[in-house]
Amino acid sequence: MRIIVKCFAGCRDAVGATSVSVELPAGATVGEAFAGLIETYPALAGYDRSVMLAVNREYADRQAVLEDGDELACIPPVSGGADRE
Repeated sequence: MRIIVKCFAGCRDAVGATSVSVELPAGATVGEAFAGLIETYPALAGYDRSVMLAVNREYADRQAVLEDGDELACIPPVSGGADRE
């Protein structure tokens, strides 16, 4: 099956693109898909514990099963700003 992976902020920088098409075996989970992305794009490894993952615009846990044509979004934590004094 084929899914589209949308990459945001630091994940986009790690992959070098805003989206990529990925081929996965039938029944693959969100976690398996992200692990495969890390193998292809090792710079994503730094986001493994903090990235939020969404399937078809809804947050999903890593055990969720993907289907052909799904869109997986990789959303790193938001950062920036400073404490006001």
